[in-house]
Amino acid sequence: MTYPKSVRSRAGAVGTTILLSSSAQAQEFTFSIQHFLSPQAPAQTVLIEPWAKAVEEASDGRIAFEIFPAMALGGAPPELYSQVRDGVADIVWTVPGYTPGIFPRLEVFELPGVHGGDARATNLAIQDMMDDLSADFEDIHLLLAHVHTGNALHVANAEVVNAAEFEGLKVRSPSRTGAWMLEELGAEPVGMPVPDLPQALARGTVDAGLVPFEVAIPLGLADLTDVSVELDGGNRFGTATFLFAMNKDSYNSLPADLQQVIDERSGMAIAAAMGEAWNNIEPIGKQRALDAGKAVVQLSAEVSAEFAAPFDATVARWVAEATGNGIDAEALLEKARAAIAANSQ
Repeated sequence: MTYPKSVRSRAGAVGTTILLSSSAQAQEFTFSIQHFLSPQAPAQTVLIEPWAKAVEEASDGRIAFEIFPAMALGGAPPELYSQVRDGVADIVWTVPGYTPGIFPRLEVFELPGVHGGDARATNLAIQDMMDDLSADFEDIHLLLAHVHTGNALHVANAEVVNAAEFEGLKVRSPSRTGAWMLEELGAEPVGMPVPDLPQALARGTVDAGLVPFEVAIPLGLADLTDVSVELDGGNRFGTATFLFAMNKDSYNSLPADLQQVIDERSGMAIAAAMGEAWNNIEPIGKQRALDAGKAVVQLSAEVSAEFAAPFDATVARWVAEATGNGIDAEALLEKARAAIAANSQ
């Protein structure tokens, strides 16, 4: 994609454009990659930069990328899907939950009790079920759909030791399924992109946020919360799905050999490694909270059992809505659980 001069100037002025290729004279295609986190976030350092470097090297410098972290190319995080669909950005990394209802099949992996906390296993399950999920991605060229380890509850100025203490809490949710779960628990869900969470916590707009410890690192949540809560065995309050996707026209502008370069480094080729990377980062974020003197609480099996009914009600709500939209939701749910179990170590 050739950017308007105004876009190039704006991005350069804030110092967020990153050109990875060292073979500028060989470049035939330069693509933008936009995401909503900082350039230090694992999404960029673990996924985007290594992927872009691998593609550039395999293409002998014919493909180059410019990375725009923190929405430096313009717009707001909820616009990322439309940006890649419409060609405002060539490639984006985003949260499908920011565009509710657009990815009704992929949502099955967000549901509480479905994702077991192993990002590798769930990433591979998503790949195994791509035929069942493909209708969600018809308007884009999918590079990778993945998850993180799951959402812990990070709370400021409160202690949550059982399900009843969710009552009345204002909690940031990453998705509508997460909001449904919070409603079942009597909490007040607040939808917002995750970069807005630190300010919301500082101002008291929310009492807590549902994010993994990995995301808490670049957001500095250890400085803004007092306690982080997990369920028994390290289980979490559902998860978020993520989308690494390319504009169809941008992909189709490539000759077949360069499309192959992209394809051979996407999807199943990186799903396991990305899952393992997210699994490995999570303990680092947890330790950072402990080092900051914050409590990390794992609820007992008895207390965790209190969440079964609200979780089941959330799943039932998704099944009812998806079924009403013509999706065989019960079969999709059963298949997702089986695929995760089959890929679990």
